[in-house]
Amino acid sequence: MIKVDVYNQQGKIVDTKKLDSDIFEKEINNDLVHQVVVSLLSNKRHPFAHTKTRSDKRGGGRKPWRQKGTGRARAGTIRSPLWRGGGVTFGPTKERNYQKKINKKLRKKVFLMCLTDKAKEKNIYVLDKIDLQEIKTKDFFNILSKLKIEQNKKILFSLDDKNIKTIKSARNIKNIKTIKITSLNILDILKSDYLLTTVKGIDKIVKHYKQI
Repeated sequence: MIKVDVYNQQGKIVDTKKLDSDIFEKEINNDLVHQVVVSLLSNKRHPFAHTKTRSDKRGGGRKPWRQKGTGRARAGTIRSPLWRGGGVTFGPTKERNYQKKINKKLRKKVFLMCLTDKAKEKNIYVLDKIDLQEIKTKDFFNILSKLKIEQNKKILFSLDDKNIKTIKSARNIKNIKTIKITSLNILDILKSDYLLTTVKGIDKIVKHYKQI
């Protein structure tokens, strides 16, 4: 069973916390992680690029000249893709569908793999509690400094409840993102270098994601 140190707000180790093996000790399969990440990123895509075909272009309803006798090539519409201002052949359209189905069990399995990776690499920091007297960025920054977390590293701070003082104190700090534990997701965990939470937060992760 993996154990993590529990820090207080002064950066001192005050306890250790055992991590539930059902959540934080899964076998990691990089191929499955890659498969799910590709699916998630694909599902976020929107087909903004859109070109008009000849049927979408305005005008061109009348045949520009008669079929024979002019010496020119046959033409049925001025909106032909061969003409300037005409439609586009085989261009990107908003009807494209990037959606890729993800099996719910597979997605949960990969999510637990990501948590396991953070635990095994010792990239989970646990506070005994987070208690700020006022909304002040400097106070929250001091807590991070005492934990000796590198400033240039990305931190995902997962909260066990909606703590407005903490959220507002953290939002001006570069490379830190606050998120509710029930909203944790694969992409945010993979993007971050460290996962920061509290003892109650760890308990809530176990309780919530065991039920899913």
